[in-house]
Amino acid sequence: MLKRKIYDKLLDWKNRKSRECLLVQGARQIGKTFIIEEFGRREYESYVYLNFYRNPEHKRIFEGSLEAEEIYKKISLYVRNVRFLEKETLIFLDEIQDCPNARTALKFLAIDDRYDVIASGSMLGLCYKEMASIPVGYERSMEMYSLDFEEYLWAVGRTPSAIQALRGFFERKEKVDAGIHEHFMTLLREYLVVGGMPEVVNTLLKTNNYQEVHATQKKIMESYREDIKHYATAASRQKIGECYLSIPRQLAKEYTKFQYKIVGKEGNARRYENCLNWLVDAGMIKLCVNVSTPQFPLVAYEKPDQFKAYVTDIGLLASLCGYDTQAALLKDTLTGPAKGGIYENLVFDMLTKRGLGLNYFKNDKNTQEIEFLLVRDGAVIPIEVKSKRGATVSLNHFMEEFAPPYAYKLVAGNVGVSDAKITLPLYMAMFL
Repeated sequence: MLKRKIYDKLLDWKNRKSRECLLVQGARQIGKTFIIEEFGRREYESYVYLNFYRNPEHKRIFEGSLEAEEIYKKISLYVRNVRFLEKETLIFLDEIQDCPNARTALKFLAIDDRYDVIASGSMLGLCYKEMASIPVGYERSMEMYSLDFEEYLWAVGRTPSAIQALRGFFERKEKVDAGIHEHFMTLLREYLVVGGMPEVVNTLLKTNNYQEVHATQKKIMESYREDIKHYATAASRQKIGECYLSIPRQLAKEYTKFQYKIVGKEGNARRYENCLNWLVDAGMIKLCVNVSTPQFPLVAYEKPDQFKAYVTDIGLLASLCGYDTQAALLKDTLTGPAKGGIYENLVFDMLTKRGLGLNYFKNDKNTQEIEFLLVRDGAVIPIEVKSKRGATVSLNHFMEEFAPPYAYKLVAGNVGVSDAKITLPLYMAMFL
């Protein structure tokens, strides 16, 4: 079993909740069903599982009255060996996007409050299936991602104590021993190629074969294409695919913003904007918006028409670039702008999975670009990403002009401190 951080969040919800159901959202195949099932079996005396996709007859439970007592009666008719034990029962409503009435019923189940209820669904379905009524105030949402880098390290056998020891170097701003540094850079390159999709990680663990890893990633991409066919309108299906497949090309251009002309001929916002939003709603990509001024609060200075798009699982991005590119990333022989773009996506992936909100900064003269900005204690902190060692002209100018309390430079090299500029190995992005 892959250890996931969300398990502790589920426990916290169980121990703290007050008349609210939990909705776990996320892209397809990130492990939502597996971890919630495991949680239900471990933490409750009684566990009830409904899957509206695999068992369409379960939808009948939510036809007619949505009063809690009626729903429990119908569950007992459709599910064998059901036991309802007050405060010791978890009801798991999986693929809830295929049963809009069940989403509406969460309000009544929350008000009843005898049993815990978790619903799960793909962000695609939850956004694009019509819901009769959203249970505002009775539903707590929790977003789930594929494995982050720390979870990947657990999966490949690195202990929490070993990671904590590495964290010590970060906290002390102390140079990491050369052997340890190279070891974690190798693991980071592996994560760059494999990513965090549970099925892909398990493929690596079972086969230790990167061709098999790539094949599993291709299978997942095919399932995403099927989702596009299922949920998107006929007129937008091809354009959605074009947007997604353009991201490696966008990143390789060292682009300052997402460019619709790279997507396709006669590409413009009018043609592709809704398709890009569809991918965001599906959890397949996230956007990072430019700011006119790097000042707190960043949201006040956002330029909504200037943004970058990043794939939400770094392994899937690598697979889009092809197996030969994945092999070059593993061997650290890839050169050129594409490498920089892939590593930029990697850092974005690592930071957003930590729950950090990010922007970027590109001045009007196009003479200064900072890959990421985050806010700490009301201060704007710049982050520059380098896939190799190199000068940081933009970061130096930024620090001179805006005087942040400190700045991060993420590189392939080791830890270093120069005045307010802190240089860190790329793998330490998991500690920011």
